[in-house]
Amino acid sequence: MSTSHRAYRQILRRTSRQIRVGNVLVGGDAPISVQTMTNTLTADAKATIEQVLRAEEAGADMVRVSCPDEESTAALKEIVKAVHVPIVADIHFHYKRAIEAAEAGAACLRINPGNIGSADRVREVVQAAKDHGCAMRIGVNAGSLERELLERYGEPCPEALVESALTHAKILEDHDFREFKISVKASDVFLAVAAYQGLAEACDYPLHIGITEAGGLRAGTVKSSIGLGMLLWSGIGDTIRVSLSAPPEEEVKVGFEMLKSLGLRRRGVTVISCPSCARQQFDVIKTVEVLEERLAHITTPMTVSVIGCVVNGPGEATMTDIGFTGGGKGVHQVFLAGQPAHRLKDESIVDHLVSLVEKKAEEIKAAQAAEEAAAAAE
Repeated sequence: MSTSHRAYRQILRRTSRQIRVGNVLVGGDAPISVQTMTNTLTADAKATIEQVLRAEEAGADMVRVSCPDEESTAALKEIVKAVHVPIVADIHFHYKRAIEAAEAGAACLRINPGNIGSADRVREVVQAAKDHGCAMRIGVNAGSLERELLERYGEPCPEALVESALTHAKILEDHDFREFKISVKASDVFLAVAAYQGLAEACDYPLHIGITEAGGLRAGTVKSSIGLGMLLWSGIGDTIRVSLSAPPEEEVKVGFEMLKSLGLRRRGVTVISCPSCARQQFDVIKTVEVLEERLAHITTPMTVSVIGCVVNGPGEATMTDIGFTGGGKGVHQVFLAGQPAHRLKDESIVDHLVSLVEKKAEEIKAAQAAEEAAAAAE
């Protein structure tokens, strides 16, 4: 549906330079990518690979793994070969781990150049990144700011986070390296948002946005949605990570839901459902719970409305690909492409809707394939 005449829906993204992380473009006009981080021991290649594959299935565009020791970077080569998304190596302090990770096939190094020692060491890391086509992420965190900045500013503040980021960026620039993105994360929503706003004005590098240590699945989702929603709505952010005390694939799902809600990315089925009330003609909450689980394998973008009664049901259905509205005496209405199509009884709601979605997904994919074939033939 065109939104050109709906100015209130338009998000004007900040203009940033573009970098490449493996086969994923970050910044510029590239789609905002979604990433997560494994919590397995990286040295346990099998467990880490399994976790990365689950994140891939959820839609992750890239995955970060921690590389604190030689055993981890040694396992990285096996991990990179076994997965399909770019791997970001998380490096803290030891420059040799960064070189080993680049040699092992990491697509990006998460590192703060100022923390890894002498200029010679920084030069070695930059050269390894250049030699192996590695991007970098400067990752500033309010919880680990440099002592000098804390003494000068008194506490973590937006200005200190931005200054730290730009200082690290200058080190890479001085080594003629600009294939990097920057993050300035904090667990405080106000601090993180203000820091990103300041950084967005101060440079044109792509920004990795996130609210760090946001909490568990529910509380962390709410907290991240507030902070990242504010940034994304104002056009700030080129790649996102939702930091949750939850399995990595849950971070990916939440990240995509944020982007879908703002019309910035589309993946899978978006279910529009009512909270239910005494007017409901079927168990809306249970139906939606089972339906979302059954539709998790669908990656084709489409919308499905599931509304308990006729007050809002028909109206919502006109704006979705497939609509379902509760009716009296256990007989409900199904809408296709916004138009009433047929009626349905209680006992087969989920099975029927799943079959309709799967059929629609195949139709959309077939139409896309035909368009691509026609374009290739021209």
